[in-house]
Amino acid sequence: MPVTLDPVAKPLDHLALVGWDEDMALVLRGQSLSWNGLRSRVSLLAAWLAEIVPAKGARVATWAAKGELTCLMPLAAARAGLVHVPINPLLKHAQVRHILADSGASVLIGTEARLKSLEEGDTPTECAVIGEKAAWEQAGAFGGNLAPSDCDPASLCAILYTSGSTGKPKGVMLSHANLWLGAVSVAHYLAMERDDVTLAVLPLSFDYGQNQLLSTWYAGGSVVPLDYLTPRDVLKACAKHGITTLAAVPPLWVQLVEQDWPAEAVNSMRRLTNSGGALTTDLVSDLRRIFPQSRLFPMYGLTEAFRSTYLDPSLVDAHPTSMGKAIPFAEILVVNDDGDIAAPGEEGELVHCGPLVAQGYWQDAGRTAERFKPAPAMSEYGGMAVWSGDRVRREENGLLYFVGRRDAMIKSAGNRISPQEVEEAAVATGFAEEAVAIGVPDERLGQAILLVVRGSGDEDGLRKALLRELPNFMQPAEIRWLEAMPLNPNGKIDGSLLVREALS
Repeated sequence: MPVTLDPVAKPLDHLALVGWDEDMALVLRGQSLSWNGLRSRVSLLAAWLAEIVPAKGARVATWAAKGELTCLMPLAAARAGLVHVPINPLLKHAQVRHILADSGASVLIGTEARLKSLEEGDTPTECAVIGEKAAWEQAGAFGGNLAPSDCDPASLCAILYTSGSTGKPKGVMLSHANLWLGAVSVAHYLAMERDDVTLAVLPLSFDYGQNQLLSTWYAGGSVVPLDYLTPRDVLKACAKHGITTLAAVPPLWVQLVEQDWPAEAVNSMRRLTNSGGALTTDLVSDLRRIFPQSRLFPMYGLTEAFRSTYLDPSLVDAHPTSMGKAIPFAEILVVNDDGDIAAPGEEGELVHCGPLVAQGYWQDAGRTAERFKPAPAMSEYGGMAVWSGDRVRREENGLLYFVGRRDAMIKSAGNRISPQEVEEAAVATGFAEEAVAIGVPDERLGQAILLVVRGSGDEDGLRKALLRELPNFMQPAEIRWLEAMPLNPNGKIDGSLLVREALS
């Protein structure tokens, strides 16, 4: 039976109490945990964390591939009264240095190979660094157990770092209630059940990726984490584990629909979900062809409010480009430039109100004030709202359609990339005097990065330096060298002209 829509939030670690004792909760490579096992391991890890980081509200960061640590840490840190800071395992040392310093993490637990890539000064002196294997050995030797927490669901639970159009990644503050109600909402509208099996292919450092765990566990189902190397790995896992739920972003879907799916990987599939970019009509057609019995859920979200809309599967064929309507617990308003509710068909800014709205940006009152503002007077929820910066329109039938963004953020392979972060990294290499990063349309990635630079002309040197400092998804697909950057009347680089030229 699908889950009920319960609006009462609980401490996040109470998710470990949901499933039936002997049912499977987590299927890892070479190891599986029943719900009894999950409860025991969460309790063990939480007790150890509370011992080594006794200050409530302290931040504990993880930087590791999908495994027992990264899957259990959201619940264990919550039970210990700590704030979890998951770091994308694809990031390089420079981004990790920023996140550790910005969050003030007391502990970093990571894969040993990743920790070895850190350089002097990357970890603050007050931040202890512990290898993943050593962490479990220490927790086992400590041998403690910690009972379920009774914290206020409104208290801070996690900080997820996300890139915007400018500067370095910023930490979005999420409460227990944000994460709990997000799990309830998604599990409800996806109609998830106790016998569902979710293949978690998305990074657990993303809100979309983390919700793969939380919504499945809220329904009492089972999660199979997968760090895949090729699309074929996804197909094999679907067949091996009888996967019923698969979430992905458009660039991954592009690769997956090119594969020859065996019947054993398709027959068990109940639902497909998409976010991180819009599906094309061709992709929808391909997914319909491969998974004729599966329900397809196109979705739209932003880390600052988790998830905003979804399109009911019954409407996908007739309205394939729509964002759909608000998910449970979300109120979505379209506000025009005069501050009024936009008329049907009129473009306006998407404003998200309700209990899924995050608590702002960690230690960044300025950027918080820009994005988190009082809800419009016509809001039913009131309180603080996320003013997304996304331009949308709502048609007479109530369906929403994406129009565009106000900022220059690049979205590539489902990742949000700050142009300024790429530009600063390029200049820091010494091979570029000036740099402008632009997102250009790409059939497979959604957007690829074009880097326009003035500098030495040593492309090989620049690329090698960027590979050391930036993760693969932030590497430019093309580098274009100029002898002089175009300037606007104010003497600044004319970024608008470069964008127009790049897109012409």
